[in-house]
Amino acid sequence: MWPDFYKKFSYHFKLWFRLRRVLLLSVPTGIIAGLGSVFFYSALDLSHAFFLEYLAGYCPAGPGGEHPLFHLPARPFVRWMLMVVPTLGGIISGWIIYTFAPEAEGHGTDAALEGYHFKHAIIRARVPLVKTIASAITIGSGGSGGREGPIAQIGAGFGSVIAQRLGLTEVERRILMMAGMSAGIGSIFHAPMAGAIFAAEILYRDIDMEYELLVPSAITSVVAYCIFALFFGFGSLFVTPSIKFVHVSELWPYTILAIVVAAAANLYSRTFYKIRDAFVSLPVLPHFKPAIGGFLTGVVGFFLPEAIYTGYGVLQQAFYGKLAIGVLLAIALGKVFTTAFSIASGGSGGVFGPSVVIGGTLGGAIGKLLQGIWPNLVPSPEAYVVVGMAGFFASAASTPFSTVIMVSEMTGNYELLMPAVWVSTLAFLFRGKKGIYEKQLTTRFDTPIHHADFLLGLLGRLTVHELLKRYRTYQPEPLKKDIPLPEILKVMAQYPQTVFPVVDEEGNYLGVVSAVRVRNAVSTRGLDPGIKAQDLVEELDTVYSWEPLDSALTKMAETGADELVVLAGKEPKKEVAGVLSRADILKAYDQVIYRREHPEGT
Repeated sequence: MWPDFYKKFSYHFKLWFRLRRVLLLSVPTGIIAGLGSVFFYSALDLSHAFFLEYLAGYCPAGPGGEHPLFHLPARPFVRWMLMVVPTLGGIISGWIIYTFAPEAEGHGTDAALEGYHFKHAIIRARVPLVKTIASAITIGSGGSGGREGPIAQIGAGFGSVIAQRLGLTEVERRILMMAGMSAGIGSIFHAPMAGAIFAAEILYRDIDMEYELLVPSAITSVVAYCIFALFFGFGSLFVTPSIKFVHVSELWPYTILAIVVAAAANLYSRTFYKIRDAFVSLPVLPHFKPAIGGFLTGVVGFFLPEAIYTGYGVLQQAFYGKLAIGVLLAIALGKVFTTAFSIASGGSGGVFGPSVVIGGTLGGAIGKLLQGIWPNLVPSPEAYVVVGMAGFFASAASTPFSTVIMVSEMTGNYELLMPAVWVSTLAFLFRGKKGIYEKQLTTRFDTPIHHADFLLGLLGRLTVHELLKRYRTYQPEPLKKDIPLPEILKVMAQYPQTVFPVVDEEGNYLGVVSAVRVRNAVSTRGLDPGIKAQDLVEELDTVYSWEPLDSALTKMAETGADELVVLAGKEPKKEVAGVLSRADILKAYDQVIYRREHPEGT
C-alpha cells in the first residue's frame, strides 16, 4: 500500500513541479523574446531605410500603427535600382545564412515546427542572431517576406536555448520553445492573444492543438508584447475605418469570397514550392541562390513596386478603398511570385505577412466586384480586405482560429468577427492538399513525440485480466514447489513462455523457474530428479490482474523484464492468475488499433 501511494505522490509532484517551473520560466522567456522583437524590428527598419530609401529612393508606405525609426537623406526614386537592391540583399543574406547557420534559410516557421516534432526542440544558440540579421537584410532590401517566420524562429530559438542552458527535460524544452515562438509573434504583430493560440494550432493541419502550450504561451506572448510596446507603444498594427457586419444576408457574398481565397491559397502554396524545387535543382552554390531570387523579385518590382517589401502600406490604402480593382489583383498576383522568389530561393523571411497582403488585396478586389453585382449585400467592400486577410491565411496555413484573432488584433477591428470566422472556416474546409508549411503534421497521432503517450493511453483502457482473457491463447497451471526437474522440462516443452510460476501447497506464489536456470541445472547435473522446482525458484516482478496494461508495460520498461507474473489476490494469499509477456501487450495493442480502423468487422 505505502509503495503504491509513494509512487503516485512522486509522479503527481513531478508533474506539478514541472508545470510551475515552465510557467515561471515563461516570464524571462517572454522578456528575452520581446527584446528580440525590438531588435529585429529596429534592424528591419534600418535595413529598409538604407537599401530601399537611400540606395533606390523608394519609400513604400507602412501600416498606420507604426512609424519609421530611421530617416536617411532623401534621394530621387531610381526605378532600375529595384532590380539591383534585392539582388544585393540576397548576396549578403545568402552569405550570412549558409556560412553561419544554414537552418536559418527559408520562412523560419517550418524550422520551428521541425524542431518541435523531430529534433527534440534543440535550436543552436547562433540561429536567432543569424536569422535576425539575414531576415532584416532580405526583407529590408525589398524581398517580399513577412516578420512572422523570422520572429517565430528567433523566439523559438530563445526558448530552446534557455531550456538547454537550464538543463530542462525534453518535454519542458518543447513547451518553452513554442512559448518563445508565441512571444515573438504576439509582440511583432501587436497580437498577444493570437500569438498564444498560433503556436498551439500551427503544429497540425487538421483541427488539433497542443493544449499544454496555451498557458505558457499566453504568459510569454503578453510579456513580450508589453516589452515591445514599451519601446513602440500599444495599439494595433493597422488603422482601419469603422466597418460593421449588419445583416445575416451578407454571408452569401462572403461565401463566394471564401471559395476564391481558398483556391488562391492553394495556388500560392503550390507556386511557392514549385519555385522552391526549381531553386533546389539549380546547379549553383546555395550561397548565391538568394541573389538570383532577389533579382527576379526586383524584375517584378520594376514593373510593380507595390509587390515587393512587406506590402503593409498597400493594405493600409486598401482599408480606405483607395486602390482600383485592377491594381488590387495585380498586387495579389505579383506578391505570390515575389514571395516565392525571395523566400523559396533560400532567403530569410516569413510567409504570413505576404499571405495577409495577398488575401487582403484579393478580398478588396472581390468586394468591389460583388458590390457592383449586389450593392445591398456588399455595403462596404473594404470589409472584404479584413476578412480576405483572415480567410486566405487560414486556408494556406490551416489555422482558422488563431488567424481570425490575429487579423482582428492587427486591424483593431472586432466588428467583423462573424464574417471572418465564417470565411476562415469555409476556406479551411476548402483548402488544398498542400499547405504553406511543409513540416505541419496531420494530427497529434502522427508526431513521434506522442507515440508513447497514445500507446499508453490505449493500453490504459485495458486491464491485465482483460488481456489474459481475450488475447492469451495459453496459460499453463503454476508449478508445484516439489515437482522434479524432468517434469519441469516436460511442462516447458509445451509452452513458449520463458518463466513459470511456482506455488506452495496452498497455492501461494513463491517465485518463478526460468528456462535459463533450468538449462544451467541440466548442463551441470543432468536430469537429476532430486532437483525440485523450489530449488530453482528466483524472484520476478508481479502485477495484479486489475491493474491497467500501461502500468504493466511501464514496470517492464523499468525492470527490463519481458514477462511478469500476474497475481489475482493480495496478501496473505497470493493466487497466480498467469504470466503476462511484452508480446501479449503488443498483440492487444494491434487488436485495439485494428478494431478502431475496421469497426464494421468487430
